[in-house]
Amino acid sequence: MQLSQPFKTLLSVLVVVTTLGASGSLARPRSQSNPAAEANSQGCPNDDSGLKLPAGFCATIFADGIGHARQMVVAPNGVLYVNTWSGRYYGNDTPPPGGFLVALQDKSGTGKADVIERFGETVQSGGAGGTGIGVYKGSIYAEINDRIARYSLPAGSIAPSGSGDTIVSGLPLGGDHPMHPFIIDANGAMYVDVATATNSCQLKNRTLKSPGANPCTELETRGGIWLYDANKTSQTFSPAERFATGIRNAEGFAIDSNGRVFVTQHGRDQLHTNWPDLYKPDQEATLPAEELLLLRAKGDYGWPECYYDPFVQKLVLAPEYGGDGGKSIGVCANKIAPVAAFPAHWAPNAMVRYDQKQFPARYRDGVFIAFHGSWNRAPYPQGGYNVIFQPLAGERASGQCEVFADGFAGAVKSPAGAAHRPSGLAVGPDGSLYVSDDIHGRIYRIVYYGGSEGGAANITPCPSATAPAGNPVETSAEPPEGTHPDAGAAATGNVPVPQGATREMVALGERIYHGQVGGAACAGCHGENGEGTPLGPDLMGKKWLWSDGSYNGIKKTITEGVSQPKQYRDPMPPMGGAQLSSDQASALAAYVWSLSHRAR
Repeated sequence: MQLSQPFKTLLSVLVVVTTLGASGSLARPRSQSNPAAEANSQGCPNDDSGLKLPAGFCATIFADGIGHARQMVVAPNGVLYVNTWSGRYYGNDTPPPGGFLVALQDKSGTGKADVIERFGETVQSGGAGGTGIGVYKGSIYAEINDRIARYSLPAGSIAPSGSGDTIVSGLPLGGDHPMHPFIIDANGAMYVDVATATNSCQLKNRTLKSPGANPCTELETRGGIWLYDANKTSQTFSPAERFATGIRNAEGFAIDSNGRVFVTQHGRDQLHTNWPDLYKPDQEATLPAEELLLLRAKGDYGWPECYYDPFVQKLVLAPEYGGDGGKSIGVCANKIAPVAAFPAHWAPNAMVRYDQKQFPARYRDGVFIAFHGSWNRAPYPQGGYNVIFQPLAGERASGQCEVFADGFAGAVKSPAGAAHRPSGLAVGPDGSLYVSDDIHGRIYRIVYYGGSEGGAANITPCPSATAPAGNPVETSAEPPEGTHPDAGAAATGNVPVPQGATREMVALGERIYHGQVGGAACAGCHGENGEGTPLGPDLMGKKWLWSDGSYNGIKKTITEGVSQPKQYRDPMPPMGGAQLSSDQASALAAYVWSLSHRAR
């Protein structure tokens, strides 16, 4: 998944964001639990996790059942903050009551959270949760719907009150990857992932032999990393803040001691499914590799034209753009290759650099990566569902990765059968490593008690990215978000068009509505299909609150905004807070008009 998250030596960077946070009101704890005292050299008597770890490590369940726990961050006082998510990825089940953000504290020093407080947006206030979270200058930063908000912590409290200040709004929603993970460096540079709406920018998403859009207009507002300033409020998403491009889905972020920013990339899916003449069935499971990327300003990492083939160790041309099954290189010769590659479809959902001293020294030069687990390796055995450690030397990988923690899924490694799936990582000030699970909301805490130099004798190497697929065990699988052929392109066949507009305007308006053009975030308030949400009214023509429903009336509302809505909490700014041109506003009005008349 893309983005935004200038600049000095960042010695305390990861301390600031992915783990500890910068200085501020989050004071150091008066006392913390001692991991060595919690376990002994004979084993880990309190290990209730079921995880498989290297010798000298043990894991316990820090908390459970807190919601669909995504990414995490630990404040300098040891309080763990978690962002939880909801929606179609989880069967639209009912979230726990209260805010989607959760503060967890081990006040008694037992290694378990005994204080749990929820804050932030709720279902009732129109929230749906999110993935990204960070700490900077004593405040909590969190993704919620189409924005990233800052929550200031009152003195003596671990949970803020109120709705928070908006740092950036209008982040694109909808499509296959609507989440916005991010990281903040010591100076406040906030790198934000804006992932793609589609799998490979096909004209019909995830459809047999559908060619790629050329040009791929998604790349105007999706598929890269955007850069914003965590010190400023009321920033608005636009193409101008793009930092890097060609990244399908960059969920994991880490910053090393020299200020280098690394991101993970989820590789594309369905090479054999959509291009069976070019790829064998087992290549569905082994191509392409998942990637660890070194982020560079204005860097192009190849999506959708390219994917990384670990067998030839190159970026090769995708079939949607003239590729022939992995032989042709074409424009991919000018794209940036990964620092490290991992088995296909493992789904790297989070990453953290270990910057404390509890673990053996070998873990201080590299990153931990949480792999959510595959679906697209079917009918062959699924993979991932684990946490790995990738050693680094400067800008490059310094060896094969190791499987650090496994056993999350239980007996069955599959999206439907897994008991738990790793989704977030954070390092505490005492050196503990936390892992979140987004199925049942479990938080694991991993500690080391075996001495300062141990942990290297019995490591489990990661499977090679070129390992065979194995023997078939399943018949089929589908992406967790479902298959949506029009995720990245307007369905503009037999649709009603208002007088004074054109079918092309309706098509453009649909792209604007879903955040693919212009930086608008209409779907975030009015629903993916205009069905309405607690933040904005229905646009299907059942009852017009802000307009008379005419084409000109809708355009007037878009242009002028609604400063004092009577039935909704927040006003709608002119142009929805985006920088739309007059032509774009007309196109958006044409699409909204068309929506309402299709419903009739």
